[in-house]
Amino acid sequence: MTGEEKLREFSEESFRKTITEVNERIYHFLGYGHSNCTAVRGSSSWILIDALDTDKRAERMYAELRKICDLPVSAIIFTHGHPDHRGGSGAFACMSPEVIAFAPVKKPLPYYDRLNDVLNARTVRQFGYDETDEEAITQGIGPREGHTQNDGVYSFLPPTTVYAEETVSRVIDGVPMELTRAPGETDDTVLVWLPEDKVICTGDNYYGTFPNLYAIRGTQYRDIAQWIASLRKILTYPAEALLPGHTAPLIGRELIQKQVGTFTDAIEALLEDTLACMNRGMTLSETAQTVTLRDEYRDLPYLGEFYGTAEWAVKSIYTGYLGWFDGSPAKLMPLPEGEFNRELHALIGEEKLQERIHAAIAQEKYQLALQLLEIADDKTCLKEALLGRASQMTSANGRHYLISSANEHK
Repeated sequence: MTGEEKLREFSEESFRKTITEVNERIYHFLGYGHSNCTAVRGSSSWILIDALDTDKRAERMYAELRKICDLPVSAIIFTHGHPDHRGGSGAFACMSPEVIAFAPVKKPLPYYDRLNDVLNARTVRQFGYDETDEEAITQGIGPREGHTQNDGVYSFLPPTTVYAEETVSRVIDGVPMELTRAPGETDDTVLVWLPEDKVICTGDNYYGTFPNLYAIRGTQYRDIAQWIASLRKILTYPAEALLPGHTAPLIGRELIQKQVGTFTDAIEALLEDTLACMNRGMTLSETAQTVTLRDEYRDLPYLGEFYGTAEWAVKSIYTGYLGWFDGSPAKLMPLPEGEFNRELHALIGEEKLQERIHAAIAQEKYQLALQLLEIADDKTCLKEALLGRASQMTSANGRHYLISSANEHK
């Protein structure tokens, strides 16, 4: 199958609307929004762990919850601050719930707000917000967000309780729970452990695809060693059910230990292999070509590259540890890119260059065509190469970025 076909099949199989009754008081909602929601029934109210991505979707989910037991929502716990987990919380404003979050481990770099324009533009490309449903298919870890579907808007309730501690024990409406800091995809991620039920909610530190160890929309370095430590922390709990922020729950201690353990081992191996290549003096390009998921992990369905990719992770590790200079002396003070490309263009000649670009496209060597088009100026071929390369991608994020870039070349 093409990358596009694999992504479509994965989406159709993974995000059907499903309510999992974990036990008589805990329910997990999959496919009701881009992210998942876990509802815990207390003595006289519902406690929500995350709140889906839009107000309309949260209202629809709550209507299903009321069929189980018609109670108000007294508390919402955010596993982390990403908007697709908080955007539905405003649907419960009339109930004045306690809204619980953790402060980030570290603050963003100063002046990060000065990058809002470029970060927003790249976010739109990564998630395919301006694309049709046929173009976008899915967002890789869930159905497309509601604001792309005319299905509600982000509606945020601000946290009313913000913790800076490592671990907090609470009893909320009769339900004992432990909230533990576990930085990974975000610095404010929290694990929610329900000891009486042996249930753990992991936010985005674990879900059933290869994770976004690096986000192509642009982000500060995500500390992968710390993420691995948080995954190891998850494995210390005697959980009988693991409820992730995206994709299906894992039910059964043996399954949790095996699947999350293998997931963790695969990421740790990627980190170790990357560092080993770096230590041998390999360049960024050489390292990214050498390091892939090891053979024993490559075909596991819960490590499919439908969201992040191993290549992006390797490049992020490299620059996260060593910075932009990869040791190649030619890259220490390179010519401006435009000047170097003009030199290449003069050496190759326009006729031969165009001939090779067209041949590459005909042979479906779209990546080669894209790189040759860095030298040439051919918007028609560029769009064709971008769309062709997009069709080969299993990663929804990579696919979206390529299609959005093609759509910008009218």
